[in-house]
Amino acid sequence: MRRTLGAAAGLALPLPVSGAGRTGAAAPLKVVVFGGHPDDPETMAGGTAARFADLGHHVVCLYLTRGEAGIAGKTHSAAASIRTDEATRACVVLGATARFAGQVDGATEVTPGRYTEVRTTVDEERPDLVLTHWPVDSHRDHRAAALLAYDAWLHARMRFDLYYGEVLSGEQTQVFAPTHWVDITDVRERKRRACFAHASQGPEEMWREHEEMHVFRGREAGAGAAEAFVRHPRGRAAVVLP
Repeated sequence: MRRTLGAAAGLALPLPVSGAGRTGAAAPLKVVVFGGHPDDPETMAGGTAARFADLGHHVVCLYLTRGEAGIAGKTHSAAASIRTDEATRACVVLGATARFAGQVDGATEVTPGRYTEVRTTVDEERPDLVLTHWPVDSHRDHRAAALLAYDAWLHARMRFDLYYGEVLSGEQTQVFAPTHWVDITDVRERKRRACFAHASQGPEEMWREHEEMHVFRGREAGAGAAEAFVRHPRGRAAVVLP
């Protein structure tokens, strides 16, 4: 059955009863959005991140790399500096905090040591939810992030809910069949501004391509615009909050 994570028009947002390891039903949640590069958390789940932040929850955008290979004609060091600044400014727009996992764009690794690194980082954040890339993706850095997040979920000290999102569906994310949708109609402009903070990445084209996804997923969810996710079925019991 279709689930909708959203706000307007009576849509509902399934969330854990309270934060992991926290007391009181009203305790804020920790939400980690884990992407391969600066701009991935924003394009995949920027609207959802803004919605959580607006509800008073703590949102961290965790970037596997600093986008070192992402600006033509720039050294890795120069590109990393530019894209780190862009990610930090995007997070301010969304109400999130930026954190970087220390791998290198285009040379990401999925090894025992890297599993341990990401698991340690995720454990330090003590998340209630992690949103990350769908693992069937044409970009190897996205696949790496998905596998590292999944391993962290399997071995987490404190259990959290795991959701997979999409970027450039069909071109990068493939065979993606959502189980949950987030109505981002009211935060659509915030997401656009966060994406445009990544000035080095051609934000006009980036936004056009993802806006097509928003509209399509919105039609599925009965909203003006939506982001879509697949929830891994193993997780804590959830309640519906406004």
